[in-house]
Amino acid sequence: MTTTTAAQSLWLKALPADGYPPLQADETFDVAVIGGGITGMTTALLLKQAGLRVAVLEAGRVGSGVSGNNTAKVTALQSTVYSTITRKHGEYAARDYAAASLAGVTKVGELGADIDCDLRRRPAYTYALAPGEAESVEQEARAAAKAGLPITSDPMDVPFPVYATIKLAEQIVFHPTKYVLGLAAKVAGDGCQIYEHSRVMQVEEGQQCRVRTGGGTVTADRVVVATHYPILDRGLFFARLEPTRAYCVAAKLRSGSPPESLAINPGTPTRSLSSSGDLLIVAGESHPAGQAGVGPERYEELANFAREYWDVEEITHRWSAQDPTAYDNLPMIGTYTPRSGRVFVATAFMKWGLSTSTFAAMILADLIAGRENPWAERFSPHRMTLSGTPTLAKLNAKVAVDLVGDRLTPADANDVAEIPEGQARVVRDGLGKKGVYRDPDGHLHGVSLRCTHLGCLVRFNAAEISWDCPCHGSRFDVDGNVLEGPATKPLPEREV
Repeated sequence: MTTTTAAQSLWLKALPADGYPPLQADETFDVAVIGGGITGMTTALLLKQAGLRVAVLEAGRVGSGVSGNNTAKVTALQSTVYSTITRKHGEYAARDYAAASLAGVTKVGELGADIDCDLRRRPAYTYALAPGEAESVEQEARAAAKAGLPITSDPMDVPFPVYATIKLAEQIVFHPTKYVLGLAAKVAGDGCQIYEHSRVMQVEEGQQCRVRTGGGTVTADRVVVATHYPILDRGLFFARLEPTRAYCVAAKLRSGSPPESLAINPGTPTRSLSSSGDLLIVAGESHPAGQAGVGPERYEELANFAREYWDVEEITHRWSAQDPTAYDNLPMIGTYTPRSGRVFVATAFMKWGLSTSTFAAMILADLIAGRENPWAERFSPHRMTLSGTPTLAKLNAKVAVDLVGDRLTPADANDVAEIPEGQARVVRDGLGKKGVYRDPDGHLHGVSLRCTHLGCLVRFNAAEISWDCPCHGSRFDVDGNVLEGPATKPLPEREV
């Protein structure tokens, strides 16, 4: 059976028709926050509560990025994160991460208590889907317990065999778009402002920082870059992050109920489970951003898993999201560069952004307000981790191969007439190449393949109908418009 549901997140239908205005003049605030997702809005709210005037600048709509494209799980139990951190950094680092993650879950509960966001308490699980995964789950149980999580090994409410489990009670599932819109409503007003459709193109750091958009400039004492993947090339974040993409489907059941638990297994294929009302949500099928040959089968595999174990009536929604992981498997939260005291950043949430973004906002608010924070040093972007050096070398070797290799690869087609409807090809363009997509109506869309971030050649993602960069994860639609950074400029159009 083929899934034909259009790719749209279950959560984005909550976005109102009317939003916040774009920046259309020069303005001055205490803090400029770049990014209108949960990280940016939580940071802005905490700074407003500290008495600062804050402007939030969002390139699209508030909550329309990764905050509106996820599994809605807010949990401190995160697959095999604790055994990974313990192996690379030791038990004290795992304890810090656990304490920060638990604090993030608590803060979401506090902030969401008076927001209409369908917030519910649910148990979270790491489970073994196959016998070979049991050892990883058991290792994670030992690491999580040593890190301070109050875990148990209770059974799960799923209709398939499970070979080992870890349970953490009283975690959270909610409607993420409603939540971030609720945060935004608390931020706006009393000297604070939110600007949508205001893509930041440049940040100048000095005695006063200047954040430039196409409609105006915000001058501020401090700037927070909360764009998920940092959009400023300073700090060399692009050399230390690996972006990966994952996929989700929501299924309406003909009979029975979706599980109450929020669950994920550590193996491949990964099957992450959650629910929203009477809808089952299955996520997985991760791959490095920009991987060649990605198509709709990513969604089909998830849909087939749902049909194998539940009585599925239809697949109602499908969507995907991208998330960066640092070379040493810890988030990066703090000043943008070692010498910077005015520009701050939060990134590398390792696919667990709903809890991590919240404790990241807590750290940033403390740093900007001049308060001590118990986790700030642990998650500083300027740490050097020797255990991550092989991963760092591997990441940058891959970038070098992608940068050069795609330029040497022959074009897929010599003429646009060879391109079927609904597909894309790399076509010869003089001495170079261009990307051409033929939409279902037969119209052609041509773009330069050169990513406007650092010049790698983009590849077509047939699952999302987008051009994705294999080097640092920038994404563009078929007309070249930026879907996801670090790129801030569109791909130039090409005649077809």
